[in-house]
Amino acid sequence: MFTGIVEGSGKVVRLTMKGADALLEIEAAIDLSEVSLGDSIAVNGACLTVISKTAKTFTADVSAESLSKTTLKHLQTGHPVNLEKSLRIGGFLGGHFVLGHVDGIGRILSKTQKSGSIIFAIEADEPLSRYIVEKGSVAIDGISLTVNKLEKGRFYVNIIPHTAVHTTLTGKKEAEWVNIETDILGKYVEKLLQTPRGIDKDFLAEHGFIK
Repeated sequence: MFTGIVEGSGKVVRLTMKGADALLEIEAAIDLSEVSLGDSIAVNGACLTVISKTAKTFTADVSAESLSKTTLKHLQTGHPVNLEKSLRIGGFLGGHFVLGHVDGIGRILSKTQKSGSIIFAIEADEPLSRYIVEKGSVAIDGISLTVNKLEKGRFYVNIIPHTAVHTTLTGKKEAEWVNIETDILGKYVEKLLQTPRGIDKDFLAEHGFIK
């Protein structure tokens, strides 16, 4: 579990293919002293498990599924990435609940400077956009952002100066791809609505939502 508040950046040392899977080694500009083998770190929003580490680097397995659903497959030596360690009990939840399970990728359609911020327009196909709502939350390359506006096939997010300085987004160009994770809440609501009897007061009472 993550919050979408990026802790720092990293740099790709190497991405090594192992059949359909891969090994990803990252040089991290975050404190790894409390990271243990088996812990999770979000790399551009994708939850990966640390399998080895040094004082400044860590290595993670990347499954074929993760490669197919994310932009990780495009990483090359020297590429910058956003990093976030998993949420600890008692930690601050400054963004929203992010699972690190990337739903798919979207393409940057435009970048528009507006005062001190940058407005990104990002393309999202129907399987993703159905879960995106105006003023709701979305994770872009692991960054918790608020959806400013939603149009058919695209949505807009505002990148404030702090986010621009501390993440990799400003280095992204138009037509580049980003990882998208939609808010898990919408998926659960949709699943509940698909129950044979639907949601009514009896259903809510039965499952403890109301008394």
